[in-house]
Amino acid sequence: MDSRRDRFGEVAPGLIEPLRRFLARRTDPATAEDVLAETLLVCWRRAEDLPEPALPWAYGVARNCLRNAERAARRQQRVAGRLAAEPPPAQPSLQSALQPTPPPDEDLALHEALARLRPEEAELLRLWAWEQLTPAEIAVVLGITPNAVSIRLTRAKQKLSDRLRKTRAAAGHEESREGRRS
Repeated sequence: MDSRRDRFGEVAPGLIEPLRRFLARRTDPATAEDVLAETLLVCWRRAEDLPEPALPWAYGVARNCLRNAERAARRQQRVAGRLAAEPPPAQPSLQSALQPTPPPDEDLALHEALARLRPEEAELLRLWAWEQLTPAEIAVVLGITPNAVSIRLTRAKQKLSDRLRKTRAAAGHEESREGRRS
């Protein structure tokens, strides 16, 4: 028991804030804290088995815990719908509460472009850009090979770049062609 406590005490301080930021970008604050607690519980239970570095593995655990929380929320929503005799009063739905906080205006184009990507592509980019993981670490999180991550990441970056370019063009911004061959 002491080796688990020692291992968890050694690893947990470096996991908490990165996991909190990871979850805050994906769900509402209350769900993020619940999922963080569940993720840390899994890390505690598996403390002796934690790989080195533990953060990518913990991101994978957090993703799974978040999926479980979202499934539970959907189940609760379906049950509430069946039990309700009348439509509920106008209140924010549980589903909208699970959506991340809208980004500031300056990030709106980026978030809209990310939303137009396939979820797998957007998640790859978030892990790379926001969590600053290497392809090898992303591979641990997603359960795929580092080579597959590199290939998919390159494609996802290109798609995001294309979408942002189209958004700027649609908004009336002209892209500079200076220094480029036609």
